[in-house]
Amino acid sequence: MSAGRSNSTCAATHLPPTPEPAVSARYTVGIDLGTSHTVVAYAAHAVAAEGGGVAEAGDGAIHLLPIAQLVAPGEVAAPALLPSVRYHPAPGELAAADLQLPWPVALEGGADTPPAVIGRYARDLGSQAPGRLVASAKSWLSHPGVDRTAAILPWGAADEVPKISPLQASASYLAHARAAWNARFVHDPLEQQDIVLTVPASFDEGARALTLEAARLAGLPRLRLIEEPQAAFHDWLYRERHHWAAALAQARLVLVCDVGGGTTDLTLIRVERDASDPAAPPVLTRIGVGDHLMLGGDNMDLALAHRAERELAGGGDRLPAARFAQLVQRCRAAKELLLAPDGPERTSVTLLGAGARLVGGGRSATLTRAEVQQLVVDGFVPQQAASERPRRRSSGLVEFGLPYPADPAITRHLAAFLARHAAAARTALGSEGAENADALPVPDTLLLNGGVFRAPALADRLESVLARWRGAPVRVLHNADPDVAVARGAVAYALVRAARVPELARGVGGGAARSYFLVLDGRHGQGRALCVLPRGTDTGTEVPLAQHHFALRLGQAVRFHLVASADDRPWHAGDLVDLDAAAPTGTGTGTEADADAPAFVRLPPIETVLPAPEGRRRADVTVQLSATMTEVGTLEMHCASVSDPAQRWLLAFQLRSGAGDPGTSDTLGDTGAGTALPDAAPHQRVAEAVALIERIFGTPADKPDAREVRQLRSALERLLGARETWSLPLLRTLFDALWARARRRRRSAEHERVWLNLAGYCLRPGLGAPLDAWRIEQVWELFDQGIQYTAESRNWSEWWTLWRRAAGGLGEAQQLHILETLAGHLEDCDAGKRAKDPVQGSYDDMVRLAALLEQVPVAHRSDTGRWVLERLQRPGENPQTWWALGRIGARVPLYGSAHTVVPADLASEWLAALLALDWKAVEPAAFAATQIARMSGDRARDLPAALREAVAQRLVAARAPHSWATLVREAVQLDEADQRRSFGEALPPGLTWLGGGAAPPAA
Repeated sequence: MSAGRSNSTCAATHLPPTPEPAVSARYTVGIDLGTSHTVVAYAAHAVAAEGGGVAEAGDGAIHLLPIAQLVAPGEVAAPALLPSVRYHPAPGELAAADLQLPWPVALEGGADTPPAVIGRYARDLGSQAPGRLVASAKSWLSHPGVDRTAAILPWGAADEVPKISPLQASASYLAHARAAWNARFVHDPLEQQDIVLTVPASFDEGARALTLEAARLAGLPRLRLIEEPQAAFHDWLYRERHHWAAALAQARLVLVCDVGGGTTDLTLIRVERDASDPAAPPVLTRIGVGDHLMLGGDNMDLALAHRAERELAGGGDRLPAARFAQLVQRCRAAKELLLAPDGPERTSVTLLGAGARLVGGGRSATLTRAEVQQLVVDGFVPQQAASERPRRRSSGLVEFGLPYPADPAITRHLAAFLARHAAAARTALGSEGAENADALPVPDTLLLNGGVFRAPALADRLESVLARWRGAPVRVLHNADPDVAVARGAVAYALVRAARVPELARGVGGGAARSYFLVLDGRHGQGRALCVLPRGTDTGTEVPLAQHHFALRLGQAVRFHLVASADDRPWHAGDLVDLDAAAPTGTGTGTEADADAPAFVRLPPIETVLPAPEGRRRADVTVQLSATMTEVGTLEMHCASVSDPAQRWLLAFQLRSGAGDPGTSDTLGDTGAGTALPDAAPHQRVAEAVALIERIFGTPADKPDAREVRQLRSALERLLGARETWSLPLLRTLFDALWARARRRRRSAEHERVWLNLAGYCLRPGLGAPLDAWRIEQVWELFDQGIQYTAESRNWSEWWTLWRRAAGGLGEAQQLHILETLAGHLEDCDAGKRAKDPVQGSYDDMVRLAALLEQVPVAHRSDTGRWVLERLQRPGENPQTWWALGRIGARVPLYGSAHTVVPADLASEWLAALLALDWKAVEPAAFAATQIARMSGDRARDLPAALREAVAQRLVAARAPHSWATLVREAVQLDEADQRRSFGEALPPGLTWLGGGAAPPAA
C-alpha cells in the first residue's frame, strides 16, 4: 500500500443522518446489556390521530419493563432486573413443565439438549450445581485474546456440558428481553421500536461491532449505541430537567465513574457557560473517556472468594474451577449483605458438598464486615496520593480465563486517567485548574453509577479520595438507582436527540470519544500511523483523506490495521504519529497507561474484498480512505476509487481471534498489497542480499553449482551478520525475495532444500509483521503441491520445518489438514521404516510440527498427545519427543486460544509419566514437565497445587534454570531463553511475544 501526502488539509463532509425510526415506532426503548443484569426502559411517544391532533399522548415518564423470568421451578416473576446469566442443565435435571415461560422456549442444541435457563433461577441453580453457569459474557465479549464467536462458555466446564460463545450468550439475553417485551406489547413488537443499546465507553470497535451482531442475532437489527456513562448522566439530566442548569451552576467539570460488574468506565464532561448570556443553559461536552478496564464488582467477589477459599481448603489445594465459581456466587451475596448500611457484623459462606454428600459434605467460611471493608473498600478504593499510578506487575489475575488488571485499585487507575486528560481538564476548570499547573486537575462534580456504588462505604470512599486530591469538597450528583440509570438514560438520550425534551437542548455533545489511526508500516518497531478520524468529530461526519492515496489490489482480500487513542492531544486528520514514541500499545484489557505519552489501543483489523474487473483475476486500483463515526455509534471506514468515486467499498471489522486468518492480506506498510519490499531498506546491504538470492533462484546467465547453492545461507550471513540477529523487517524482506522466485526452487534437490530452509526461517513464527497473513495465504498454496524431490529425506525434514515455523499464522482448517497428513505418515512408523523410507526419515520433524499445531480442536490435540506418550513407551524413541509432549500439554499456548488447551486431568496423567523419568538421563523431560505444570492463573487450566509444587521441587533438585520453577509457581511470562525452547528456536529480534493466545506486536 503506498501513501502520499501534500500540505493540504482534509475536509470533512456531513453524511445524511441515519433515518428516523419507523413510523410504527410507538416507544423509545433503552437496553442496558450489563455484565451482571440486563435492564429495559421505555417511554411512549405521542401518537397522531387521523386528520391531525393527538390520539394518544406520551406521558413523558420513563418506565422499566418487568422482565418475565423463572425464579423457581415452574414459578415466573417479572422484576425489572434480568440477571445476565445462563444455566445449562443436564438431561433430566429439570422437568420441562418447570421451565415454561409466557412464550415458547427455543431449543438451541437440538431436541436432546434441555433449554438453557436465563435470569434469577439460573443464578440460583448455578450457585448449587457448579460448572454449568455462564456468567460475565460481556467481559468475554471485550476479551480479544480468544475467539469470541467460539463455543467456550461455561469456561472450564466438563465435556458433557453444552457450550456457547460469548456472542451467542449476549444475544440470548437480548432475545429473552425481546420475548418479554413482545409478550407484554403484543401489537408493538420490540424490533419495530426506536431502540438504544448501551455499551461501555471504553469498548473498542471490535466489541461494539460484536454487540451489534448480538443484537442482530436476537432479532434486533435496527438500533443505536450509546456509551454507558453518557447514558447515566442523561438519566440525571432527565430527572433534573426542570432545574438542571441551576444544579450545575457551580460545576465546571463532571466525572462520571461507572463501576459495574465487569468494567470501570470513566468519562469527563465539561460544563461551559456563555459569558455573554448568563441566562443561557450551559453547554455539556464530553472531553475524555478511559481505556478499557476489566475491573468491577466481579473482581471484588473474586477477592472475597480467594479469602474464603483459604479457610475452606484449610491451606490445601485450590478448589476446582466449577466449585470456585459456586463460591464466587456465594461471596457476592455476602459482600452485598455485609456492606449494606444495616448489615450484620459477620456472615457464613457455605459451599455445598457434591453428589450424595450435597448437604453433609458442605463446608463453611466466615466473612466479617471488617474483612470485607479491608479487602473490598481498602483494596479497590484505597486512600492514596494523587501522584500514585497503577502498579505494574509481571502479570495480572487470570480467573475463569479472563485477564484482569494487575492492580485492582480503582483510585490509582482514576489518577492515571485524570493525568492523561490533564490539559483538557485544566481548561474546563478555568482559574481553578490553572492555580497549580503541576497538580492533578480534579473534577469539581461527581456522578457515581453502577451496582457497586449501592454500597455506601464504596461511594463515600471514592468521594473522600477525590475531595482529598482536590483540597475541597466534591459535589455529588444524586443517583437514585444506579442499577437502572443506564437503561433509563438511554431512553432520555434518544428523547433529547429527537428534540422531545426542550429543557435539555442537545444534551451531552462531544463527538467521537477517541482518535483513530491507520498503521502505515512497522519498519522500525511499531512504525507510523496516520490519523483518519480525530477525537471529537461529530457523529455522522465523514472525514475523507483526500490528499492520501493508497494502492490496493483488486481480486483479493485486503486488510488495514487501526489503533485508537483517548488522549486529549489535538490531532487532525492526516497527521502522522510515531508509534514508537508512544506508550506501549495494548489490547484494551489492562490499565490506564502512563500519562506522559499517548497510549494506543490496537483494534481488530478491518478488511474487505475488492472485486476484480470482469474477466480479470487481479488488478490494481488507487483509492482514498474515509472514516465516519456513524449515528449508530460505531466507526465506519470506506475506500473509494480515485478515478471513479462511485466505486466505493465498506471495510468491515474482522472479529475472530487470531492473527493469521487465511485468505487475507495485511495491507500495512508503504507497499502494494501482495508486493513486498518496504520503502526504506531494513538493512544497508539488503540489495546485495536480494542479488545473492537472485543468483541462486533467478535466471542468471551462468548457473551456480551445487556447492554455491548449499552455501547461500552462509553467504547471506557473511553479508548481513549472523542470522539470529536478522531483524523482523529484514527477515520478511528476504522471504518476499524468496517467494518471488519460488517457481525456481525445484531446479535441484539442493535448490529445494535451501529454499525451504530459508523461507521457513524468514517467515517464522508466521505472524507479527505487516503482510504476514498475505504471506501465509501465498505459501499455503504449496502444501498440496508437496516437494519435488521425494526421495530426499533432508528435503522432507525442511518441508515439515517450514510448516512448523509458519504454524502461528495458519488457521484451524489449515492446521487440521496438516495434522491429517501427518497422521497418515506417522500411524505405522517404526525404526525399520525410518531407515528406508525418506518420509519416515523425517519422523522427528513431523512430531515437532504436530506439537505446535495449537489451533486444532482440543480433542485432536488430546489424541495427538496420547499417541506421542504411547510412542515414548517404546524402546529407542528419541528423547526429544518428550519436548513435543510438553508442548501439546502446555498450560499456556504460544499463539492459540486458551480454549484449545488440553484438559488438566489428562495433562496430569502425562506429567506423571514425566515425573517417573530420570531427568538427568532424559534432558528434555524437565522442560516438558515445566510446560505442562506451568501456572497460567486460570484454575480451569492449572494443575493441582500439590502436583505443581512437586514439579517445582524436582526442578530445583535437578538444578534446572531458576525461571522454570518460577513458571510453575507463578503466572509469569516466558523469558527469551524459554521462548526459544518453546518454539524450538529463537524468535526474530524485535518481536515481543505476549503468549496465551494474544498475537505478538512488533516492538
